[in-house]
Amino acid sequence: MLNGARTKIGKKIDEIAVGERIHLVETIEDKDLLIYLGLTNDNNPLYIQHEYAKDTFFKKPIVPTIMLNGIVTSAISKHLPGPGSHIREQNIIYLEPVYHYETIEFLLEVQHIDYENNIVSIQVDAMNKSHQQVLHGILKVLPPI
Repeated sequence: MLNGARTKIGKKIDEIAVGERIHLVETIEDKDLLIYLGLTNDNNPLYIQHEYAKDTFFKKPIVPTIMLNGIVTSAISKHLPGPGSHIREQNIIYLEPVYHYETIEFLLEVQHIDYENNIVSIQVDAMNKSHQQVLHGILKVLPPI
């Protein structure tokens, strides 16, 4: 508890249904990249240096995949199942690069519920504005008890 207020708890396993989904739209801004780079001390020039990136396969700076992963894990922590949930396992494939200032649509959907082990399998897919799929994955999540 914080200041006597009860902390919000996410959905328990019996409050979740197969097919339940959330849809998010995120735009990756320079400020987000700079915060990530500052926090992690990741100095890969592919993420921020335009001159360097133009000579690579990507032709311009890309968003670190861990930032996309962060959007996904944040959606699980905030929304589905929500506060108190914990990711136990994840398998995410990054299919296409995401570039600075791109707007990405994320769809997370409950695929399976294992009541015995208190695990929810959530599929995630993300698309860019050109309708290219940029990531696909499955996460196994422990909802709050």
